[in-house]
Amino acid sequence: MVGTNLNIDYFILLSALLLIVGVITTKFSTRLGVPALILFIVVGMITGSDGLGFISFDNAKMAQLVGVFALIIILFEGGLQTRWSTVKAVAKPSLSLATLGVILTTVVVAVAAKLILGVTWMEGFLFGAIVGSTDAAAVFAVLKGQNIKARLGATLEAESGSNDPMAMFLTISIIELMVTEGSSYLALVGTFFWQMGVGLGIGVLMGKLATYAINNINLDSSGLYPVFALAFALLTYSATALVGASGLLAVYVAALWVGNSDLIYRQSIFRFNEGFAWMAQIMMFTILGLLVFPTQLFTFDIVWKGLLLSIILIVVARPIAVFLSTIGMGFGMKEKVFLSWAGLRGAVPIVLATFPMIAGVENSQLVFNVVFFVVLTSCLIQGSTISILAEKLGLTGPVRSEPPHTLELVSIGQANAEIMEYEVSSATPIEGKRLVDITFPKDVLINAIIRNNDLITPQGNTKIKAGDVLYILVSKPSKKELVTMLDPKRPTVSFEPL
Repeated sequence: MVGTNLNIDYFILLSALLLIVGVITTKFSTRLGVPALILFIVVGMITGSDGLGFISFDNAKMAQLVGVFALIIILFEGGLQTRWSTVKAVAKPSLSLATLGVILTTVVVAVAAKLILGVTWMEGFLFGAIVGSTDAAAVFAVLKGQNIKARLGATLEAESGSNDPMAMFLTISIIELMVTEGSSYLALVGTFFWQMGVGLGIGVLMGKLATYAINNINLDSSGLYPVFALAFALLTYSATALVGASGLLAVYVAALWVGNSDLIYRQSIFRFNEGFAWMAQIMMFTILGLLVFPTQLFTFDIVWKGLLLSIILIVVARPIAVFLSTIGMGFGMKEKVFLSWAGLRGAVPIVLATFPMIAGVENSQLVFNVVFFVVLTSCLIQGSTISILAEKLGLTGPVRSEPPHTLELVSIGQANAEIMEYEVSSATPIEGKRLVDITFPKDVLINAIIRNNDLITPQGNTKIKAGDVLYILVSKPSKKELVTMLDPKRPTVSFEPL
């Protein structure tokens, strides 16, 4: 009994230390210009069996479970933060990169893997499929806070959020062909359309259901709403996966719907999921770091083969995929070069590399080690130079400024009111008017105005200007009327309840 307690206490202590170290490494990653996920992986490798020996871990199934769970959280958070108006403008190139781009990358890398690793053609295509998609966790983490031009950033985020299902489909399909006798290539075509079509449909349905439930169920505590939203993300994935469709695609689509809807407690939900996504990243990359053994990874054979495959992936396969997938879509040469370089690989390939290990595919350990090395080099080389390349190519836009969200209603679940944030534009009907001349709906009060980072105390003769950030106290019955009054064309996009 005492021994069991000691094991539990030891596990909790290690978990706490890993989270603390993981959070602290994000600070160092910014200063060093290295993606945080690299440092998370290094923490796992150092604390693992081949490092300091604090944790002995070689369970591929557990790593896969943790990885998929974390990907659900990361994709959900990424979808929540993505504006539909931005994604809609880049839907065509994003979907082309997420489908045709993944296939082209898979084919080119498969040929290289066949020649360099000396594996069979099927094993080569398996390797190509595993590294064929860019990684949402890596792309979201690297682009967050960067001033990359909006269209390029949106294209990369939408591509990385939607190409994981394609890579997973190809990986699982190739494994099935390798280990299952009588598998039909033709049947895979039908499976593909089922997975993507049903995944898209369930994602939209669950997004609508989640939005309706959040807005119409009055819970006793405001802290329950973020948990409620997260539960819908997990439900969306599981319900979709159980019918044989793409759960990851469904989660991203549902998050897009929820994030672009008029939500109560919006910032509470967003901030909770942002923090939880960071925790999921720390947990996932650390465990994936534990799964690899440095003595096996950093051998001369793995290093030179992995480095060569990384170079081919970065400077041959990805550019071919980008240039062919975006023909006639309005991207210039510099933009295509940037899109090619920004195709980061991250957690998804490592998680997918556990599938052949669990299925008992021959050479699966070799595939895992080389994939891991490719991911490390991709994140280290590409991830640390994305912002530099964007500046050199002249593809940076104005620095993104996000006003701090510090106003919060206490016991919000019991209150019949919300504090909402609204940024005034030149098209806003009240722009240029004094507060005394504006007829607001009943139970509406302007609490504060932020103008050029200064706090303005609202008074009757205060004139509203474009760029002002208004903090508005509004009763729930008057909310829709206020939304329509201030933004009649797009009433669900500009508002952010706090």
